[in-house]
Amino acid sequence: TVTAELSDSNSIIYTAPSGFTGIILMAQASNVSANTEQITFSHYDTSIPRETELVKDFDIPSADAAGLITGKLVLETGDSVRGFASTASTIKITLSVLESLNE
Repeated sequence: TVTAELSDSNSIIYTAPSGFTGIILMAQASNVSANTEQITFSHYDTSIPRETELVKDFDIPSADAAGLITGKLVLETGDSVRGFASTASTIKITLSVLESLNE
């Protein structure tokens, strides 16, 4: 499990470690503020390199949560997921990650 409190600038939440593939089974964002906040959550592919938004400026109402992916997201070694909130310290994110050794 990986948890993070998002800032208002794009930052890395999780990177698949050297020699491993990371499989994100679940990604949930919780709004802990009294206002509706927005989240952007993206996948960064180091082999291209390219960042692709999975959700962009997605509204999460106050005291509510949202799933950020449907299905699984596979990250090769060095790939990462990144994110930011419209206001710092208002969105907390939880990832359920399975790491598989590359052979």
